[in-house]
Amino acid sequence: MLSGQQEQLISIIRAAVTQVIPGATPSVLLERPKVAAHGDMATNVAMQLAKPAKRNPRELAQQIADAIMAQSDAAQLVASCEIAGPGFINFRLTNGARQAVLNAIKGEGTKFGTAAANHEKVLIEFVSANPTGPLHVGHARQAALGDSLCRLFASQGYDVTREFYYNDAGNQINNLAISVQARARGVAPDSPNFPPEGYKGDYIVDIANDFTAGKTVQAADGQSITASKNLDKLDDVRKFAVAYLRREQDLDLQAFNLKFDNFYLESSLYTSGRVDKTVQGLVANGHTYESEGALWLRTTDLGTGDDKDRVMRKTDGSYTYFVPDVAYHVAKWERGFHHAINIQGSDHHGTVARVRAGLQGLNLGIPKEFPSYILHKMVRVMRNGAEVKISKRAGSYVTMRDLIDWVGQDAVRYFLIQRRADSEFVFDIDLALSKSEENPVYYIQYAHARICSILNSLGDMAGRIANADVSPLQAHSELALLQRLAEYPGTVALATHEMAPHHIAFWLRDCASDFHTWYNAERILVDDESLKLARLRLAHATRQVLANGLDLLGVSAPERM
Repeated sequence: MLSGQQEQLISIIRAAVTQVIPGATPSVLLERPKVAAHGDMATNVAMQLAKPAKRNPRELAQQIADAIMAQSDAAQLVASCEIAGPGFINFRLTNGARQAVLNAIKGEGTKFGTAAANHEKVLIEFVSANPTGPLHVGHARQAALGDSLCRLFASQGYDVTREFYYNDAGNQINNLAISVQARARGVAPDSPNFPPEGYKGDYIVDIANDFTAGKTVQAADGQSITASKNLDKLDDVRKFAVAYLRREQDLDLQAFNLKFDNFYLESSLYTSGRVDKTVQGLVANGHTYESEGALWLRTTDLGTGDDKDRVMRKTDGSYTYFVPDVAYHVAKWERGFHHAINIQGSDHHGTVARVRAGLQGLNLGIPKEFPSYILHKMVRVMRNGAEVKISKRAGSYVTMRDLIDWVGQDAVRYFLIQRRADSEFVFDIDLALSKSEENPVYYIQYAHARICSILNSLGDMAGRIANADVSPLQAHSELALLQRLAEYPGTVALATHEMAPHHIAFWLRDCASDFHTWYNAERILVDDESLKLARLRLAHATRQVLANGLDLLGVSAPERM
């Protein structure tokens, strides 16, 4: 979503371009110059048009700039145009144009930066952990990214569904069951009789004790399962262990203040016949062949970039792991989710082409790029200058609950969102706990709390502040803050379009910095009543937009710190 100022400026630029080069229909984009001193907004439209028009880009840029400044509509918005570099046009906005954002924030409040409903459905699948142990820091990164992405899409008018896909079938679930069975029978993890691929964390002992005690657990979907206490029935052990860990994972998600709309079981794809139907469809369409006792999919012929054909059904009759994934995504499509996003670890990179190839082979009209993927790198955790690798409860990794217990969900969410998903990340526990401007969560929340403290100390002045004349806002630091606030709607739109919540994290840090700079440079509660009210109105608007942005990340906006 562009701000009203941006839309107006783009319209002015287009009119000027048409005047200079009749018939031209360029794509006009605005961006913030990398160096703030160069202006408030910039466009490369002259550089786009120079080659096809056979013109010198700087000379063309100057003609367009002159045509812009000659328009009567530009006078209230543009103070000056300057040509930079190979042909950029840099714009400096009038003070009145910068101040206008306060009216938009006043009118829209919590809706500032949002867009109207577009009636498009999007399904975002994330976390989707195997129910074989506690959620780890990689799942925490998915949880933070996924929930923020859901909030972003919802803010831009989409009908969003959050889905958790439980991989409750396959070898890992069998390993879970035999691990619980072994611990219940007194077999220690370091014993030669312990399953070689078994799980060794303390949570296995908890499950074993509850199973032999005949306890009842309630899974995330509300189903209750009571342990049979019969260790000879491995299927009973499996069902109880899966339900137990689904409940444990759900408690972790609750601690993260995260709720899902749907929980989809991999096992249901088999019991409903979807997996068999998917395989039959690929065979019927001629995209499979038998070789060495296995059934193969001709993924290399299906245009999704896979480098070799893939086994679908192994020699023992079981399916490889991507086959149910194909069936699952057919189910997504048939449920009407023609826009689907999967957030997974980068170790799933090889799955992307296989799943898309399977979908193409079914000839259902599914686009080649369905579903969209965000593949994130794993997270290293540092504390006291050393890497933390082991959680006693999990046995081999730091858990999501560990992070939440150590630094709180606000810090976990922000820290895991503040970098691109495909970048390596080190979670510094000591930094997350520090009360300094080096800690971005503290720095942003402190800006919000500082404003609340000022406003709350003044009593009932809301009406006077809301209607204050903003023309006295002329200081450099407050004009910079006004410009930052005006960029918020475009930042939200960009973060949604690029599926990149880190843009919001960066913007919040920059906005907090602009506020603190202004606060330290200019007194708010001055003797001049009109100036004081104008600055209070700017502070109030800044508080509102900081709160809006924090909410998109699922981070709280405290009034006191």
